[in-house]
Amino acid sequence: MRPRCIAAIIAGAALGACGPSVHVTTMAAPDAPFGQFRTFRVLTPPPRRDGRREPGDPMLVNSISNQALQSNIADAFIARGYVLDPIAPSFTVAYYASARERLDISLWDYGYRGRWGGFRYMDPVSVYYTEGTVVIDVIDAVTDDLVWRGRGTERTTDDPGTYQKSQRDAVAAIVRKFPMARPPTRP
Repeated sequence: MRPRCIAAIIAGAALGACGPSVHVTTMAAPDAPFGQFRTFRVLTPPPRRDGRREPGDPMLVNSISNQALQSNIADAFIARGYVLDPIAPSFTVAYYASARERLDISLWDYGYRGRWGGFRYMDPVSVYYTEGTVVIDVIDAVTDDLVWRGRGTERTTDDPGTYQKSQRDAVAAIVRKFPMARPPTRP
């Protein structure tokens, strides 16, 4: 078997063995009133500049995906101790989802490397994949200021069941970085 084929098989096995991992980054406003937040509402995504509501990814361009994403976000904030209140929330949650094609190039090193040098061969392996991104914004309902942003990225799949689980896990990973709800203070 040619070395390039072996490297491709190893790369595929290595990618398959690794579970999906979400890379999460967050940012908070220094004066964010997190202690005052008790209730929330999830907003519908705003229209894009080209007039469409969703990005061009067919997994994201449908009401089923949007409803699932809204439900996942609501569940994640409820798990943090917040209460869903569509009428008078203390903060609102906006979200954005997108997907884009990515290229990962790895160098596989194999060959003989003895004490005095020897044969060494570096063979690049290219893997194309789709990276999904979910951005969750928390907006103070009183001031309309953005007070927190969480962003999660990970490799996605075309399998609908795996895709939905991956989306749910990504949202949970992002919202886990948001502060827990504080119980109301009693006078």
